[in-house]
Amino acid sequence: MALRWRLLLVTLTAALLIGFGALARARVEPVSVLMPAPFADASADLVQEFNSSHQGIQLTVTRGPLETEAVSDLAISSLLLENSPYDLLLMDVTWTPKYAAAGWLEPLESWLGTDAMEDLAAGAELGNAFSGHLWRFPLVADMGLLYWRTDLMEAPPRTPAELVAISRRLQRESRVTWGYVWQGKQYEGLSCVYLEVLRGFGGSWLMDDQPQLDSPAALAATGWLQDLVRQGVTPAAVANMGEPEALQLFQAGDAAFMRNWPYAWAELNKPESPLRGKVAFTTMVSDVGNPHAATQGSWGFSLLAGSKHKAAAVEVLRYLTSAEAQKQLNLRWGYTPTRLSVFEDPELLAANPALGDLQQALAASVLRPLSPVYAQLSDLLYRELNTVITGDRADQTAMQQVQSNSERLLRTSGGQG
Repeated sequence: MALRWRLLLVTLTAALLIGFGALARARVEPVSVLMPAPFADASADLVQEFNSSHQGIQLTVTRGPLETEAVSDLAISSLLLENSPYDLLLMDVTWTPKYAAAGWLEPLESWLGTDAMEDLAAGAELGNAFSGHLWRFPLVADMGLLYWRTDLMEAPPRTPAELVAISRRLQRESRVTWGYVWQGKQYEGLSCVYLEVLRGFGGSWLMDDQPQLDSPAALAATGWLQDLVRQGVTPAAVANMGEPEALQLFQAGDAAFMRNWPYAWAELNKPESPLRGKVAFTTMVSDVGNPHAATQGSWGFSLLAGSKHKAAAVEVLRYLTSAEAQKQLNLRWGYTPTRLSVFEDPELLAANPALGDLQQALAASVLRPLSPVYAQLSDLLYRELNTVITGDRADQTAMQQVQSNSERLLRTSGGQG
């Protein structure tokens, strides 16, 4: 009889243990994040560390496409079908208004608190809020930079005229084939290039939600880019150049200046690079009295409104954007941080002396228009700009066209720029 009771007790205990184990497993909340491929690769160690230290949450990352817009297309496809498997989305700074206006995002201020943005460096706070709410928390910063050859000059140009003068002198001396290379093909990179030049000539893309692309400043900016090609400072092939093509030409020693993003700094300073130790960067040239602008291109996390695991997802967001995570991303992958405490970290400053210059460039960053229809506005702009660069259209004709088309787009979309 006693044996029977003991067997029954053992059986009940085992059943309870199995039940508790199943319950514990059931309490593990899955959190899914969609990231572009480079960020997914760079975050792999952080994901593993998170899962090891957070027993109640299982974090998985979907490695999205390489191209920015392809990632957005993937996210939107699932959101339109109202069955998105994602809880968090790593977003480009230009997506925020579109996603927020569509109702796809959850406001973050109630989750993160009022002091969440206090540690952000100047410039990193841009592009995260729209219509009175915080929709995104920045992970890494990105901004346009003007790279210059320290083996060819003692200081960089600070005005458009100086850039042209230095370029032409170096070309006459046969020290470089080209003066300045940049992104001129029909894509988003050209809009980023133009915004920096436009601000340098004292202009704005939008003002009070109205396009300003046929203003004297806008025409001066367009004319300067066109003249770079006409005068041979920039190769005509720039009309087909993106970031990789410009970097290839510059790294080969064929140009004195290049406009690109911070990733190029690491490429230029690899041991095998011909320009290792011969390059520095600054912000874009501008006319006297106008700002030296750097187009903001940051990436940050947004919480999807349809997530069934919001609290767990916010814990993931906090972890991946923490100072320690940003420090790892900089040390291991060269990504520019967004937190002031990371920019001031002694270990990082010793490992990357250029960090202070990156912080200054971030402080000079400017946003592209915060509009739900930004992608269409940019498409209108870079298509017309490209025709100017190729010489197919006069600059004034092209900019009048983009002004008219932009006004029409904003009217039909409700006028929200």
